Amino acid sequence: MEENSKRPTDIKSKTEYEDRNLQIGNIISSTEQFIDRNKKTLVICTAAIVVLIAIFCLLKFWYMPSQETKAENELFAAEQYFIQQDYTKALKGDGKHLGLLAVSEDYSSTKHGKLAKFYIGIIYLEQGKYQEALDNFKGFKPKDVFMSSQTKALIGDCYWELNNLDKAIDNYKDAVKTNPNNFTTPTILMKLGAAYEVRKDFAKALDCYKQVKNDFPRSPEFSQIEKYISRTEALLNK
Repeated sequence: MEENSKRPTDIKSKTEYEDRNLQIGNIISSTEQFIDRNKKTLVICTAAIVVLIAIFCLLKFWYMPSQETKAENELFAAEQYFIQQDYTKALKGDGKHLGLLAVSEDYSSTKHGKLAKFYIGIIYLEQGKYQEALDNFKGFKPKDVFMSSQTKALIGDCYWELNNLDKAIDNYKDAVKTNPNNFTTPTILMKLGAAYEVRKDFAKALDCYKQVKNDFPRSPEFSQIEKYISRTEALLNK
């Protein structure tokens, strides 16, 4: 009577419960077998992951900060020669400290090593080594928007000197957009206007000069801007 009194739903639930336990047991058994078969491989993989994590921590928290400090100290000495315009010692060092060239190579992964490329680019640009200057400026990718704008403008200067006016204009335009300010943007706009004039695109040159007049009245360029506007308007109306 008791067996017959059980409800079908109770029997079904018990069967499902047993089936589920059987499935879980099979999964656990399969997992144990897999681990047993691949124990050596799993141990190697785990050890490799631990080693990689250890290397990452070592690089991030000890090696890189140490390299950054060394690069900063070496760069400081080179910067002093750069300020004094002693470009030979700035580039090659003074026998006690590394020059910019060595800092950029030996500490290329540090921010100070990358900054060395910026100084090298300026020196080469002044020395008329335009391709070398361009290569170094391209290797310097600052996160700071002011430095980024300046670098793009200097890349534009290099391209101009290398007779690639289109790329010069592209970089000047990028520099103007990157960090509009009262100090450098008017200067870059004047360069961009001059480049358009060389290309005989006087309408765009005029736009650059008018932007200086309208947007940067406190800049040094503002005092002379009417002269550029008048000349460009005359060329445009010829």
